[in-house]
Amino acid sequence: SLSMVGIDITALSVFSGALAVGLGLGLQKIASNYVSGFIILLDRSIRIGNLVGLDATTSGIVTQITARYTVLRTLSGTEVIIPNEYLVSNIVRNESFTDSRLRVVVPVQVAYGTDLEQAMRLMVEAAQAQPRVLADPAPQALLALFADSGINLELGFWIGDPQEGTGGIRSAINLAIWRGFREQGIEIPFPQREVRLIGGSPPVA
Repeated sequence: SLSMVGIDITALSVFSGALAVGLGLGLQKIASNYVSGFIILLDRSIRIGNLVGLDATTSGIVTQITARYTVLRTLSGTEVIIPNEYLVSNIVRNESFTDSRLRVVVPVQVAYGTDLEQAMRLMVEAAQAQPRVLADPAPQALLALFADSGINLELGFWIGDPQEGTGGIRSAINLAIWRGFREQGIEIPFPQREVRLIGGSPPVA
């Protein structure tokens, strides 16, 4: 019938073949996301409630897993829809895969004339005073580096509810450390530069 009305079947077959190739390429990502979704649901590498990090800026709680995508709710309240293929083919930080505990590090710098043992004790006490900080493993203060402007110390502690975020606990501990240092006269240094003039004073204009 198509030949009788003057339509070239060869051209139609070429068009249908090109259309099929285009549809195949377009559906390739969708099919890959569906297969990746079934893999995630079967091996349970990512579960609802896990704290997951994708890169340096995107992390949050998994709230929904479907066959095509996974919903990640960030700590700021934004919901990120992630194709399942991305979760299968890229490195994903699952911070609550086998253990919900999370280690948090708070860096502090003190002056070179500081009693380091006293400063480290105050840092540990500031962490122990927070109810979210776990007693086991206990908080620990470490000497990290002898820097240009001061001595870098690190306070490491563990929390059992990383889904609540770490910004609040960091702020509370930093504030407690600052108060303790101020009461004991411990100085938190800031960069200083010394300029020396060689060859005497410049002539008066």
